[in-house]
Amino acid sequence: MPLFRKILIANRGEIAVRLLRACRDLAIPAVAVYSDADRAARHVLLAEEARRLGPAPAAESYLNAAAILDAARRTGADAIHPGYGFLAENAGFARACREAGIVFIGPEPEAMERLGDKIAARQTAARAGAPVLPGALEPLDSAQAARERARQIGYPVLLKAAGGGGGKGMRRVAGEAEMQSALAQVSGEAQAAFGDGRIYLEKALSRPRHIEVQILADRHGHCLHLGERDCSLQRRHQKIVEETPAPRLAPALREAICQAALAIAAAAGYTSAGTAEFLLDEDGKFYFLEMNTRLQVEHPITEMATGRDLVEAQIRIAAGEPLAWRQEEITARGHAFECRIYAEDPENDFFPSPGRITRWRAPAGPGVREDAGIYEGWTVPLEYDPLLSKLIAWGENRGQAAARMRRALAEYELEGPRHNLDFFRRLFEEPDFLAGRYDTGYIQQHGAVTAPAPHAETPARLGPESAAVAAALAAAEAAAQAAPADPAESDRGRPSPWRLASRWTGN
Repeated sequence: MPLFRKILIANRGEIAVRLLRACRDLAIPAVAVYSDADRAARHVLLAEEARRLGPAPAAESYLNAAAILDAARRTGADAIHPGYGFLAENAGFARACREAGIVFIGPEPEAMERLGDKIAARQTAARAGAPVLPGALEPLDSAQAARERARQIGYPVLLKAAGGGGGKGMRRVAGEAEMQSALAQVSGEAQAAFGDGRIYLEKALSRPRHIEVQILADRHGHCLHLGERDCSLQRRHQKIVEETPAPRLAPALREAICQAALAIAAAAGYTSAGTAEFLLDEDGKFYFLEMNTRLQVEHPITEMATGRDLVEAQIRIAAGEPLAWRQEEITARGHAFECRIYAEDPENDFFPSPGRITRWRAPAGPGVREDAGIYEGWTVPLEYDPLLSKLIAWGENRGQAAARMRRALAEYELEGPRHNLDFFRRLFEEPDFLAGRYDTGYIQQHGAVTAPAPHAETPARLGPESAAVAAALAAAEAAAQAAPADPAESDRGRPSPWRLASRWTGN
């Protein structure tokens, strides 16, 4: 008998495809939902059943809790998996599911409230005995209060939105003269993005690393971790490359960080999959940053290293089953990297780039996995995060994993929208990165990684295959020189809607 009668997937893109596959593995019928912009999206085409939510804007579709609950009722779904982003960390939605008699595949709303709010999460971590960055454990009520607290801990400091995430609602303040304007800017951005203008303050670390711990907790009092990931490679405060295990991390420090994550989860009464995030300073001291009360974008590298299916575990926990493993049975093997493939332009500050995908050939081979929500002929929508796919490479050690990622990146073919594949190809040739010597400022400090590729890079990487291919490449190059610089601007001379809207809806 299946764990659930039917699961509704309240998301889109690659994560919706991933969740649909997990349901299929468990022989559970699944329902996809879609907006008008996603009527022909890959997750809709793969699903056994699909329901329209509404117009393209997320507020009228993927954030429309009433429409999602109505779709669940109409299709007979007795559980909803939110994936990540959208309503995944919305305690009100989790509570509405419970009141409607539908299982929310995630933590209880009370635990989400204790950990989803950044200020409440800091308070919970402090009570659990986990180290937290020096700063305010209460919201700032004035610029004067912010200045006084900053003087106590010393500049620079970070102003951060209590309900924030995805790099939004955050600003570094180097001195007292900046505080008034910075506070107004961050509060306004937080109110606009999250409907919550509360701000807190914490010490800004110099060249930190971003380390996170994957946990699983059931409803029977069992909680375990599945190791850590290094997520320090970021642009706009958003992760772009992750790896596990974290390089250059002493075993004792690794264990201390993992135990802190378990203590925080226990203090919050947490269940389901979750991730405790920490900052690691140059002296080897770590500090709690936040808790993500959902499945992480980068969960595949933990699955590759541990051999455990995190989505299946989430579903079983939600169905009331105890965890199938003990902590001593969780062992990581080898090393794994993940690259987030975006429709964006690294040469233009990673600005999003829409467009129709005219060619897509994903790599394969030993140790390579791709989680994708795209297909050839599909057009990247304007309204959502431009994440196209996630490329994962595993190896027996970090060197082999990096070599396999280089091979996979060389094989990857993607045409239409601008993308960041060449950025990753250059990154996986960088000596400092390959040696594990990097922090959250690496991309800003290594301009060569985002610089335009040499003119001969593409033919050299792909290799000469035939005279016909060479002729085709030459013809394509000539056509490109005659075409507009941005394919999205070639539509009757109109500028890209991304450039008009300046939208960024990253998770």
